[in-house]
Order: sequence, then C-alpha cells, then structure tokens
Amino acid sequence: MPISPSQGSSAGGQTVVITGTNLAGATAVRFGGKLATITANNATSVTVTTPSGNGVVPVTVTTPGGTSNPLNFYYIGAPFKSALSTSAGPLAGGNTVTINGTGLSTATAVNFGGTAATPTIVSDSQITAVVPAGAAAGAVGVSVTTAGGSNNGFSYTYVDTPTVTGFTPTSGPPSGGTAVTITGTNLSTTQSVTFGGVAASFNVISDTSLSAVSPPTADGQPGPADIAVTNLAGSATAATPFQYVAGPGI
Repeated sequence: MPISPSQGSSAGGQTVVITGTNLAGATAVRFGGKLATITANNATSVTVTTPSGNGVVPVTVTTPGGTSNPLNFYYIGAPFKSALSTSAGPLAGGNTVTINGTGLSTATAVNFGGTAATPTIVSDSQITAVVPAGAAAGAVGVSVTTAGGSNNGFSYTYVDTPTVTGFTPTSGPPSGGTAVTITGTNLSTTQSVTFGGVAASFNVISDTSLSAVSPPTADGQPGPADIAVTNLAGSATAATPFQYVAGPGI
C-alpha cells in the first residue's frame, strides 16, 4: 500500500494519495493519532488532506473490513534561515547567493520578492541560488520554500548602475585635497570613487549626491583625470574629466 507523497509540512494541509486494494468505503485515515480528511475514495485509492504533526508517524486506513498495515509519513518543519552570503547585488541579477540554515534539503524555490529562483541543494544546512533580475532597485524579502513550508526573515537589495551627471569644482592641484561634490543617480550604494584610477575618500550624501576628496595624482603632475563611481551593479564615468592644475610659480 504505497503513499504519495510520503512527506509534507508539519502544518498539515498536504494532499496525499494512498493506493492499495479493498479500500472502498474508507471510514478513517489516521496519521499517528490524528484523523486526516478524506476527499476521495474508491476500491484502489484514498485521497486525504493531512492533519498537522511532527516527526515520523504511521498511516493506516480503516474500512468496514478492518484496518490496514501502517505506512510511514514524514512530517517536515518549516525551514530556518540563519545567514545570507550577500544582501545586495545588481538589478540585472545573475550573481549567486548562499543561504545557510536548517531544513533546507527539500527546498524547491527561493523567492526574491515576487520572483522565484531554483535552488541548488548543497546539504540540509546550505543551498545556493542564482539571483533573478529585479523589477526595480530597492529591498525585497527573501523566502525559501520547502516540503515543510516557507520562511522569510532576510531582505536583499537590488542595486542599479550609477550615473554621474556632474561635479564641482572641476579642478584642483595635483597634490589633491580638493573637496568635490559629485551628482548623479543610484549613488547611495557607492563602493568606490576614483580620479584617474586613483582611489579617493568619499562620503555618500544621498542617492543623487556624494562628496569626494581628490587624491594626489599618481605622478604628481597636472592633467585631466576621469572621475569614476562604482557600485555593485557597475561603474559610471563623468562625461568630462577633473582637471589637475599646477599652481602659479614666480
């Protein structure tokens, strides 16, 4: 007498089909000490909705002719997520995220907001998923669905590619030290700012503005230097370069 599926959520509500012989007129199907709800029945099968439960329980079918031999049904608890390897990434998706926790071996989906990704099972305590493209920049909830149910608790932030629309002042000495205000879009997740490839210290003001301090030029000489802003989604370079200008000499 097979049972399919043989596992389901501890919360119950799973549709299970039990097949065998002489099953017509089933009066009760028990999962451990609890009665299941019979939804369909004929001579070779009984379809039920599982009650709630925990662990491994025996399943029996009772008909006017008696009670069957037991079959095992495995209750699975909802998954628990303890860590997300990264909490942000590009709006285009494509990066791989590792999720650690417990009860993950039956994972069938990882949802980023309303978009599902198919997980790769590493073990009961770890899965990976390739992040799908996001609908818009911003934070979304991350949930894992298993045979035991689903669980949320983490958020993932989609980051769009930055743009640089301008900066002021437009020049400074080769020794660096000029405070430069850079304007653009998607600047709140900036990871680095460079002047001519040399890293600059910076401070995010808003999603459309940040301040940076021009670094000394690599060779100590005047000349143009492209200003580039980088975040998780990519980089943007100002249309015109910052000009390192030599001071007057007499």
